[in-house]
Amino acid sequence: MENGNTSGDKSSVKPIRCKAAVSRKAGEPLIMEEIVVAPPQPYEVRIRIICTALCYSDITFWKLQVPPACFPRILGHEAIGLIPVQVEELRVVESVGENVKEVVEGDTVLPTFMSDCGDCADCKSHKSNLCSKFPFKVSPYMPRYEDSSRFTDLNGNTLFHFLNVSSFSEYTVLDVANVVKIDSSIPPSRACLLSCGVSTGVGAAWETAKVEKGSTVVIFGLGSIGLAVAEGARLCGASRIIGVDINPAKFQIGKKFGVNEFVNSKTCENKRVSEVINEMTCGGADYCFECVGSSSLVQEAYACCRKGWGKTITLGVDKPGSQICLDSFDVLHHGKTLVGSMFGGLKAKTHIPILLKYYLDNELELDKFVTHEMKFEDINDAFQLLIEGKCIRCVLWMG
Repeated sequence: MENGNTSGDKSSVKPIRCKAAVSRKAGEPLIMEEIVVAPPQPYEVRIRIICTALCYSDITFWKLQVPPACFPRILGHEAIGLIPVQVEELRVVESVGENVKEVVEGDTVLPTFMSDCGDCADCKSHKSNLCSKFPFKVSPYMPRYEDSSRFTDLNGNTLFHFLNVSSFSEYTVLDVANVVKIDSSIPPSRACLLSCGVSTGVGAAWETAKVEKGSTVVIFGLGSIGLAVAEGARLCGASRIIGVDINPAKFQIGKKFGVNEFVNSKTCENKRVSEVINEMTCGGADYCFECVGSSSLVQEAYACCRKGWGKTITLGVDKPGSQICLDSFDVLHHGKTLVGSMFGGLKAKTHIPILLKYYLDNELELDKFVTHEMKFEDINDAFQLLIEGKCIRCVLWMG
């Protein structure tokens, strides 16, 4: 074996035909069709998706009609996969490109939309998870090769990539900077949650905010990310976890994740929600998390984090061009912190194995996030469940 490959003869590498759910027009049902997945190039791996979960970012970009939207595209970015060894006519159809050393055929991996190259100054530092070699962007192509896609339809037309993953396909190709080798014994329908959503929320509490034992936490938005923040805050030992949402049904759900107080922002009468929180907490919370994607809610979160040491963490994705307006007097005189958190501040290859160990040790409770499990072919029904707010995480099995 050389460079992690099972064969040195690259003439044996062939395209693979498989099923994919293709988004061909904004907001229209995904089309299940047969596509062609090209072999991996150097520093790339081709994986077989075992199962994929739905994240609301998939819905956002499925609906989006302006750049960075582009069609036709294969969405999906929260998944688990296997780097397969396949034999075809006595020749190995390789799944690992040249110069890939950290994974080999047969490994189970989690794809991640955030790159972790391990070589740049940021990846080597404990201060950041923002890879400077492959900075995050919603590109329709492979991160290492400009204007290059590994997907085509049966007519030879290009199908675009999504968030470096494109997991709504039975096979996909990723850069090695976007895969994490994991223990194959972990249930796929649980491990895949750490590919994006749960890692983002738990990591925001654990790594970005570094929530302390006995602290007070406020979470704006009790969707899947907000609930993951609550789970992270619970793990860190927060004594008060206050959930803010406009849907009363979310309050009962939140209790399962450690939320012990609730505010319905629609029933605050003549008060701003930040005023209500400040009164409840006698001056503001230690940590506030904005998980909706609304600049006005970021301002509310900042307004109700405690002066002197309060920290506001924003995780929600707002519309392109949205602006956050803060009072300069408040910023200068109150000593608060506002910080963004991509992927919860986690380094995928360092922190995902740690979170998986927490799961195996029954500390991180992943089971309660999965409310539905369906077949890949039912993906449009799963989209509808997510749009209607009827699921936290729906896991689709490839078969």
